[in-house]
Amino acid sequence: SKDIVVHWPDGRVTKGIEQHIEDLKAMFVYAPDTRIKEHPVKFGSREWTSVIGVMEGTFTKPMPAPNGKPIAPTGKAFKLSMNTVGRWNAQGTMDEEYLFWDNATYMKQLGIGQ
Repeated sequence: SKDIVVHWPDGRVTKGIEQHIEDLKAMFVYAPDTRIKEHPVKFGSREWTSVIGVMEGTFTKPMPAPNGKPIAPTGKAFKLSMNTVGRWNAQGTMDEEYLFWDNATYMKQLGIGQ
């Protein structure tokens, strides 16, 4: 929905579809080949759905950083499990989304974490 509330793995909570779209664009700018090709588990009950996916890609472009100094690409590939839990409304759009993945593992695979 236009007022979707998104709970991110780093603890941020955002509101609104426009913000969500911008966040996703920023996330994938440094790994433009990011994809989720596998969804080994899908589950739904009433207004809730949960999907496990396997997210993979390659860190090939500069990563924007909060301090304004982009992080240089490492060329490293990443592959990790992620989960999205969504609450849907009667109009068939998502009102709330919870995103889960291991950020420490993600950063380590990108070559910028410990």
